[in-house]
Amino acid sequence: MSQYIHAAQLADTSYTGTLQVNVTSSVGFFPVSGAIVTVSASEAPNAVLEQLTTNESGQTQPIQLPAPDPAYSQEPGQPRPYSSYIIEVAAPGYESVRINGSEILPGEESLQPVFMNPLETAPPDAAEEEIAIPDHTLYGDYPAKIPESEIKDESESGETVLSRVVIPEYIVVHDGVPDDADAPNYYIRYRDYIKNVASSEIYATWPESTIYANILVIQSFTLNRVYTEWYRAKGYPFTITSSTAYDQKFIYGRNTYSNIDRLVDSIFANYLSRPDVRQPIFTGYCDGNRVSCQGLSQWGSKYLGDQGYSAIEILRYYYGNDMFINSASAISGVPASWPGYNLTVGSSGTKVRQLQEQLNRIAQNYPAIPRLTTDGIYGERTKEAVRTFQKIFNLPGSGITDYPTWYQISNIYVAVSRAAEPGM
Repeated sequence: MSQYIHAAQLADTSYTGTLQVNVTSSVGFFPVSGAIVTVSASEAPNAVLEQLTTNESGQTQPIQLPAPDPAYSQEPGQPRPYSSYIIEVAAPGYESVRINGSEILPGEESLQPVFMNPLETAPPDAAEEEIAIPDHTLYGDYPAKIPESEIKDESESGETVLSRVVIPEYIVVHDGVPDDADAPNYYIRYRDYIKNVASSEIYATWPESTIYANILVIQSFTLNRVYTEWYRAKGYPFTITSSTAYDQKFIYGRNTYSNIDRLVDSIFANYLSRPDVRQPIFTGYCDGNRVSCQGLSQWGSKYLGDQGYSAIEILRYYYGNDMFINSASAISGVPASWPGYNLTVGSSGTKVRQLQEQLNRIAQNYPAIPRLTTDGIYGERTKEAVRTFQKIFNLPGSGITDYPTWYQISNIYVAVSRAAEPGM
């Protein structure tokens, strides 16, 4: 009998979720093509379900995997609402990676990032990087959040370094409680951090308005830590922790979900404000089932979404009618700001030329993207290059450079350019 079995044979279920694995070199921000990706269930690690090969953009084809009944993620106290999978990745010249615990939700597209260390940069005895993904915060057992005031006295946190709200390029995450000196610090791009936390704190199967509201809460919580320099003013070399007692859950190496990713890309510069308060509001929240708190109830926000509440209505239900959505005045780490309108076929000018130049630089790392003449004219070839970029980086494939696309192109352009600098 073959050592490979089809995924549908493993579980007696008619429900499935989608998995796509994206493999990138940790040095140079290059996609790893030709990597062999093996998928098995965490409960049956020796039964290989799928074996895939990454394309020139470092991506596997999407596959369907068994998942539990969707009803399990709609009420607390149900059986585990996601399936857990082992993903092993091997490629010539790279240290292998084994991820145990990648979560598949029914009806949702899971995106599993994998960063591989080139062997020349790995320790001499390195053979395989092991990443263990713990249970989701709504299913596992985690400490309750320690209450804090939603508006920080700036004298508590030391001198506020920022005079305005700025979206940072990176978040430095301490993977433990603040005083754990042995816990590692991870440098994570801001949007990737928000996507990771949202995927760790709520379920992607919930109503869109609920997901939207929770993302805003997570972003405002994060930006309050950034704005007040909360930990750095106390002498710590990081922005935020991964402890649910002190902050919110970040899980190194975990998967995210397509719908969460796209919402974050659309609203990443937003946060929550009150009138005449300059700092982003420190938005307390909790699951609302095992733990109660002053602030948003995650399960309660889910039920409000079921009833048709909009995101702002959900937020005002928990935080009051004077809470409003604000937008940061600056985004750090980008070459140029969005022009304020969509770029599409027929557009022309400096912004189009900047876009073409950035796409050409990205295409050096991602050759599936067509090379462009930097003439400042948005023609069909520019549209196709944008559409290819959108497909690779999980954006709707319209070929139109809208707000999320502009900033994702800027984000990747900076990543590939910086990675190529001497000493990087």
